[in-house]
Amino acid sequence: MNDPQLPLTAHLEELRKRLIVSGIAWLVAFFACYSFSEQFFHFIAKPVRAALPEGSSLVFIHATEPFFTYLKIGALAAVLVALPVILWQGWVFVAPGLYAREKKFIIPFVISGCVCFGVGAYFGFRHVFPVIFSFLVSYGTATGEINAMLSMGAYLSLCTRLLISFGLVFELPVVVFFLSRMGIVDAPWLASKRKFAIVLAFVFGAVLTPPDIFSQTAIALPFILLYEVSIWVARIFGRAKKDQASQKEE
Repeated sequence: MNDPQLPLTAHLEELRKRLIVSGIAWLVAFFACYSFSEQFFHFIAKPVRAALPEGSSLVFIHATEPFFTYLKIGALAAVLVALPVILWQGWVFVAPGLYAREKKFIIPFVISGCVCFGVGAYFGFRHVFPVIFSFLVSYGTATGEINAMLSMGAYLSLCTRLLISFGLVFELPVVVFFLSRMGIVDAPWLASKRKFAIVLAFVFGAVLTPPDIFSQTAIALPFILLYEVSIWVARIFGRAKKDQASQKEE
């Protein structure tokens, strides 16, 4: 850590600069993505459309609902498009507080962060969404006395929450990798907290998914599996304690 120490005001100014750059990147991406909002919504609505009974379709309840739904679609797509820039700015902000050997991870951090988030979102959309919505719709229409007429705005809110949840869960190995490289966590510590991680996984699933056991488990199981993967990541790539001590002496 050869960079000179800066006062708090300088750190806040640097943070403001990084937030502005991230905001501009998102705004540019938003204007580019908004024109494709209808196509994006048609794509992400495929799982629920396939689960709806014949003759049912998505509806809008309020006159402004389609407008705000497409607006949110554009905003969400813009976040995904601007994610490399946002992650880069986050890394640049924290990089001065790292050792020189740790700064070489900037490119892997940005790439792996984007890839893992995308893989998590795709996994949820491709393999979990069809089962979740088939279960929920069939459960609601089982008596034959209730018709399924789902609001497009409500579906987008649920879909967005689930996509972000799966994306964040799949970021766990990446986060642990960098924390272990910085010496903040290690494999034995993670292994000792395994039971708390299992509880946290189901709490996380209960908060972010619909109130059915399948949806909660669909989030919790990947979290638990990736936590175990993270322990091995920390064991393989974590910095040895002797290495930490020698760098502190330097």
